Amino acid sequence: MKKQILSALAVAALLATVPAAMAQNLAIVNGKAIPKTRLDALAKQVERSGRPVTPEMQGQLRDEIIAREIFMQEAQARGLEGSDEYLSQIELARQTILIREMFSDFQKKNAVTDEEAKAEYDKLAAANAGKEYKAHHILVEKEAAAKAIIAQLNKGAKFEPIAKKLSKDPGSGSKGGELDWANPSSYVKEFTEALIALEKGKVTQTPVKSQFGYHVIRLDDTREAQLPKFEEVKPQIAQQMLQQKVGKFQEDLRSKAKIE
Repeated sequence: MKKQILSALAVAALLATVPAAMAQNLAIVNGKAIPKTRLDALAKQVERSGRPVTPEMQGQLRDEIIAREIFMQEAQARGLEGSDEYLSQIELARQTILIREMFSDFQKKNAVTDEEAKAEYDKLAAANAGKEYKAHHILVEKEAAAKAIIAQLNKGAKFEPIAKKLSKDPGSGSKGGELDWANPSSYVKEFTEALIALEKGKVTQTPVKSQFGYHVIRLDDTREAQLPKFEEVKPQIAQQMLQQKVGKFQEDLRSKAKIE
């Protein structure tokens, strides 16, 4: 009687462990258990790409992992796991994953602080402070053509139609020569000097020669620089600074490496 009780208890204990063990496995394929950790790893990979893992997606990932196990078992049965091609691909994949993890770890440990981002913003703001200029221009190849345009404008011709017809600048020509608000230093030196010397509403009376050809410029308006607020551009500044840190990290590693 005592033996029967002990035996029943042993069986009950064994059965109690089955659900717990099964809970750790996603499925069993041809007698081989697939751990649930594979699903977790694949789900994290999907999340890293920016896609949410919905319940529907969970089911798709489960099917994908089971399919992979079926195909992997067949590949192993065919002896492909020991082939030179497979081993070469495994080594390349190992390098890629390890390098990616190293840079991910570097970025986590060298995140751009708010103080660093603000200092960079202040530097950019100082460089772009001052006046912004709104202008139109017409770009042509020959000085004679530019002089002829100036003569037409002085006689009352409209700037925009001439720009659309004759300007060689692909960015502004189709817009009647219109340029966006900009710091004058963003243009080539000759253009900048002519622009800031103009009075509002006036047109250059001498063609302005630059590396691109000859310009006829009209100054439309000026204003104090309109800079975005720090909070509006902080993410972009932080991302750019982080990329710079990663780039310097790469350069430092290369410079320190002993290559023979």
